[in-house]
Amino acid sequence: MSKRKQHHPEFKAKVALEALKGEETVSELANWFGINPTMIHQWKRALLKDASGVFERGNEKTPEVDEDQVKNIHAKIGELAVTTDFLGKKAQTFDRQMRRQIIVSKLSGLSAGKQ
Repeated sequence: MSKRKQHHPEFKAKVALEALKGEETVSELANWFGINPTMIHQWKRALLKDASGVFERGNEKTPEVDEDQVKNIHAKIGELAVTTDFLGKKAQTFDRQMRRQIIVSKLSGLSAGKQ
């Protein structure tokens, strides 16, 4: 079983613009570009629907989000939260003198109270 072909946005725009010109029929364009006529109709509709967004001011493109990276970051946050909770509970079992000994005084960015 073959995987569906993924077309680049530039290719889709080129085909949709050719369809909008109306110089050739959709069937002729489909044969020329080697794609299904239904795809040309979908791309043409999408181009017409989103064309007004090109002329809007003040709307910057939102950056694309890498879902795998987000999942990895969330997993790391969860891991660090569990570690922090565990170490915080273990530190409470030490007496006051022992807790004062483990404080690193020259640790920048982290107060003695947070340690």
